[in-house]
Order: sequence, then C-alpha cells, then structure tokens
Amino acid sequence: MTDARRPRLLLADDHLLVAEALKSLLEAEFDLVGVVEDGRALVEAAAKLRPDVIVADITMPHLNGIEALVQLRQGGDKVPVVFLTMHRDVTFARRALEAGAAGFVLKHSAADELVTAIRAALKGETYISPQVAGEVLAAIRKGPDQPADPIASLTPRQREVLQLLAEGRSAKEIASSLGISARTVEFHKYQMMETLCVHTNAELVHFAIKQGLVEF
Repeated sequence: MTDARRPRLLLADDHLLVAEALKSLLEAEFDLVGVVEDGRALVEAAAKLRPDVIVADITMPHLNGIEALVQLRQGGDKVPVVFLTMHRDVTFARRALEAGAAGFVLKHSAADELVTAIRAALKGETYISPQVAGEVLAAIRKGPDQPADPIASLTPRQREVLQLLAEGRSAKEIASSLGISARTVEFHKYQMMETLCVHTNAELVHFAIKQGLVEF
C-alpha cells in the first residue's frame, strides 16, 4: 500500500537514462505517480494525476517544459514545478521563474540538491541552484534595464508552432497536433518571421535552437 503521507510527484524527462536515475533517487521519499517524455503529455498527466509537485526538464519534444508550465498556469493549476535542466544560461532561469516555476536546478548538481528543491517547492518556497542564483538575482535587480528576451516577443501559440516547426513537422502535422488549420499554422509562421525579422524557415529553426526550444 502506498504511504498517503508521501508527496505525489510527476516526472517529465525525455531522456530514458536520466528518468530511470531520477526514479531511483526520488522513490525513497516521494510517491512517483507518473513519468512522461514530453511537455504535452506533462500537461495531460498533471490534469489526470493531480500530483503535489512536478519535476521537469526544459527542452522536451512537442512542447518544452516552460511552455507546459505556462499552459498549466493558464488552466488554473498551481502545482509547484521544479525544473531540472542542462541550461545554465540565466535567460532560461528567468523564463522559468517568470512562468511560475518553484525551482531551477542544474542537472550536474549533487543529487541531494534536487531533493532540497522539491522539499522547498512543497513548502511554497523557491529554490535556485547556487551556480546561477547570483546571476538570476542580478538580472531581476536590473529590471527594465535588462536586455529584452527575444522569445517573449512571440505569443504562447506562436512558440508552440515554432517548436514543432523546428522539430521538422509539416504545417499539416502541426495543425493536427494543435487542433487548428494548416492555414492558421502558416499565418503564425509568417507573423513570427515578421516579428523576428527573419526571412526563411531555416532562420526560424536556427532561432528556435538558439533559444533552447529544441535540442541540436
């Protein structure tokens, strides 16, 4: 029988070896209710399983972790989300925190740091890996003076379309995945090109890779 006192945890990571290692680490203290491999599955599993906390990678197929968190918050789900990521760039930490993340932990950190971050999240606190915490605080203090995040110029739907385009999906496939028309997909694509001042699909894909929406 599962100990009802143990927090229910949902894990999202598309790297099987990483997911298996995390399961071994976390099962001693948490009730692991599910493991998913992409952001869209994360949103669906969160609604179905109602975990107490989520541990997620940022770069995942179909929908990245930050955009998945945006969708959770838009749907009214306040579950704390701790990101476990290879992205050390402070830009990713800022995006995650602005989206409502409760934690930002680097994958090369000591294993017990992730557990510490999860415990903090469950108490309503925010945890940031010490390796990036200073840079994140400095960026926050800069406020309006800090450089604009280029990804923020796109709407959530445009970011969804951009990621799927960068993953090599056709307009028809994207339309089917998002429940919109292929014409609407093309409209979003050309709107993004205008916003980002790019002229080809290749430039859009390069932008998506640079912004960490897909792995290179």
